[in-house]
Amino acid sequence: MSVVIETQMLIRKPVAEVFNAFIDPEITSKFWFTSSTGPLIENKTVDWYWEKYEITTSIYVEQLINNELIQFTWGDPKSTVDLIFEKISDYETYLRIRNYDITLEGSELIKFVIDHTRDFTTVLNGCKAYLEYGAQLNLVNDRLPPFV
Repeated sequence: MSVVIETQMLIRKPVAEVFNAFIDPEITSKFWFTSSTGPLIENKTVDWYWEKYEITTSIYVEQLINNELIQFTWGDPKSTVDLIFEKISDYETYLRIRNYDITLEGSELIKFVIDHTRDFTTVLNGCKAYLEYGAQLNLVNDRLPPFV
């Protein structure tokens, strides 16, 4: 069985601005991770860090198609993530996040699907709030209790 997790959101900003928000860690850190070792570049590895949770993850950028696709592999177990950017109008972008090539089974797979669906939805919500309204909601940082 091939499982694909997908979340999506309309963001009322030009596709180039939404795409850049995920390439440039200065912007992405406003709604996803705390810091990064650098911008996303095709065929390069970048480390993302979440300070509160003391977690670092390495992502390998498989493919970048300007204003259309960011594809990377990450995690343990390793899986593939596609960020798919679709221009709806000059000021609207439909952003889909797809996560697949997941090697888990049974209850571990179910937990992974639930966790990652929730987490990617949170990222999209934070991205929308930041890009459309300049609001840093700290959704990823505040999702788990302070003692975690």
